[in-house]
Amino acid sequence: MRVLICGGGVIGVAIAYFLSRRGAKPIVIERTGLACAASGKSGGFLALDWCDGSPLECLARRSFALHASLTDELEGDWGYRRLTTYSGVGGAGRSARPRAVGRGVDWLSQDVVLDRRLGTTETTAQVHPGQFTAAMMRAAGAMGAELRLGEVQAVIRGADEQRIIGVQVDGETIEGDAVVIAMGPWSRLASRWLPLPAVHGSKGHSLVFATGDRLSADALFLEAREATGQAQSPEVFPRADGTAWVCGISSDSPLPVDPAKVAPDPGALERLQALCGQLSPVLAESRIVTRQACFRPVTQDGLPLIGQIRGVIGAYVATGHSVWGILNAPATGEAMAELILNGAARSVDLSPFNPGRLPASGPNRSAPRSPPFADLDGGDW
Repeated sequence: MRVLICGGGVIGVAIAYFLSRRGAKPIVIERTGLACAASGKSGGFLALDWCDGSPLECLARRSFALHASLTDELEGDWGYRRLTTYSGVGGAGRSARPRAVGRGVDWLSQDVVLDRRLGTTETTAQVHPGQFTAAMMRAAGAMGAELRLGEVQAVIRGADEQRIIGVQVDGETIEGDAVVIAMGPWSRLASRWLPLPAVHGSKGHSLVFATGDRLSADALFLEAREATGQAQSPEVFPRADGTAWVCGISSDSPLPVDPAKVAPDPGALERLQALCGQLSPVLAESRIVTRQACFRPVTQDGLPLIGQIRGVIGAYVATGHSVWGILNAPATGEAMAELILNGAARSVDLSPFNPGRLPASGPNRSAPRSPPFADLDGGDW
């Protein structure tokens, strides 16, 4: 079976990997580059039980287990390791006081207080997201999958308009038995051809510091204030490769139609750097190796879209994973492979994520517009 996967992020590549394991021949079609957006720029944090009590519980628990097993199945090193995770408060104007927990985290400023352990090495972990995506693509390629660079310009239906027969990429028609829309927040572009619920982009900024071996393997979720008094929620994830990823300063900036044009908001990274200097003398002294921004895909109800697109045979979608895209990619890929090849997913229940639960916009429908939004064929939206 030939499956055309539109999007070369971690979700699309995970689907390609699990399809390839079962003998299908997926083609991943990517406009800009493998893991060029949030899949290469996010923190790569994994949690076993943080989605418990929500519709994501089974997906997250299955995916956390798959992340561990994939370290034995795939070649390469993508920085998988278990972490202890803490919450804390700190920043400008706080008085020094003893830490309640996390006494081994000695690389923080004295005014940062770790007040709760959120996870242990049994329940929290991390990967380098870009390296993980690349490793899965290499493994899928070894089993017959293909990565093709190009812009998807149309999804092509058969003469009866009921069945997918291929996609148009840079003027060329690529035939296929099924199409999967997995373009993150850019999945909304596919509403020109298919009835899809709206997907929006949530922008975040991040810095990567070269910290060497000076930081312990502890992930931090902090509440802090900038020197101006503005509250922020920075996250700090030291990595196994001697770097540390820190995010903060979110915004509602418009999503550019071209992923290559995503850029940090003016002044956002300077503010984040100053905040990092308040939180840790090690970060204050360390060289910044990457300055970046990315958009995470979010839906109207906060749950991903995973499943068959109503009314079109052979059309599927997998997007809208928000902050849990790296965590939930393996289980999404596994379940989507089952759905496409067998007609139903057996590893996890996908019914909470059925795209038909939300109103669709698409051909012959009026698309609800929520700012910022501009013409889909150019500009920001």
